[in-house]
Amino acid sequence: MLQAVPFARTLGFEFVEVAPETQGGVRAVVRLPDTPATHNHVGGPHAGAMFTLGETASGTVVMAAFGHLLDRAVPLAVRADIAYRKLAMGPVLATARLGRTPAEVVAELDAGQRPEFPVEVEIGTEDGTVTGTMTVVWTLRPNR
Repeated sequence: MLQAVPFARTLGFEFVEVAPETQGGVRAVVRLPDTPATHNHVGGPHAGAMFTLGETASGTVVMAAFGHLLDRAVPLAVRADIAYRKLAMGPVLATARLGRTPAEVVAELDAGQRPEFPVEVEIGTEDGTVTGTMTVVWTLRPNR
């Protein structure tokens, strides 16, 4: 991901985990270190950095689940919704999970459709305190 998405390097993201889940699902955990360059006016991570963290975690899930299809389709983020629920201090983790089974998404692609699917993201501190939630809807645009 750091090679494919240079902006992730700019913010210093660390890829903690990419792991399989039930029914072919995927979970990814990405970490934003605590650095002054990413702070906001109250000393926590800037909202833009947290948005980018969540979107990057969602993209990691998409690439883990569907990267083998890049010769057939291009993954694209369609829209995103984020809720900042609590001030985060220190390093922040984004944990992303696929909202549909990969088999469902691939079946739609195989049927000639352009599937859309959500990736749910939980953003929080290293002690497990949830500070935000995000949903990124992705599509696989068929190569034609």
